[in-house]
Amino acid sequence: MFQSLGLEIEGHIGRLEFRRPNEFNAFDEIQHREFASALAQLRQNQEIRVILMHAQGKAFLGGGNFDYLRQLRDDADLRRRTYQEAYDIFSLLNDISVPIVVAVQGHALGFGATIVTSCDIIVAWQDAKIADPHVKGGLVAGDGGVLSWSAAAGVNRAKRMLLTGDAISAREAYAFGLVTDLVATPEEAYPTALALAQRIAALPPMAVQGTKRAFNALGKQRNSAALETSLLSEIASITSDDLEEALKAATEKRPGVFNNR
Repeated sequence: MFQSLGLEIEGHIGRLEFRRPNEFNAFDEIQHREFASALAQLRQNQEIRVILMHAQGKAFLGGGNFDYLRQLRDDADLRRRTYQEAYDIFSLLNDISVPIVVAVQGHALGFGATIVTSCDIIVAWQDAKIADPHVKGGLVAGDGGVLSWSAAAGVNRAKRMLLTGDAISAREAYAFGLVTDLVATPEEAYPTALALAQRIAALPPMAVQGTKRAFNALGKQRNSAALETSLLSEIASITSDDLEEALKAATEKRPGVFNNR
């Protein structure tokens, strides 16, 4: 059904797996569209009591790959579709009534970090890097990261990380609440997350889902206004000269020279 990911239902667990290890599971047009579709399908399934998200390969999830960013810069229709998909993805992650458990066996960057910080239970390899480097690439951190990092780690910590684009280890993220469970090796992330998902699936579903909906309600009103502002700002920054300069600088392994205001 999908090219970039797998979606399976095992008992009461909806298992979503990213399957582009050779591309570090970085987002392109296909994966972005398919992820939105997979989340919508999981939301509609009444038998699911928990979602387990994980990935193949050394990286958990990257942000948008360079080709995708250039396509977005040049194609207004693609920008409009991507805006709507991004809005749907973040809204679904924060409105699904079953808990989402994620196994982070490798680095989670950019949009990947937004997805991780939007989940409910985050099991991570202690040396995995988590970062939202949008600003380093000339982009507004507009895919929901402002909201998810602020909710998980506090506004000041979110400002510190998203305004610099600096990376932290999962061990550091655990210290201030972005990660809930640490494991010593990448190989331990999935089985540990699976065990937690199985425990949740065995609990009374009305109690669990009512609790999850209460958590969802905490930030729903605030998220709606802020998410639109964030996404529109990011879409605007995609057409800037600074994005092109950032891509060239990264390719040529040199510091960027930025001029846009």
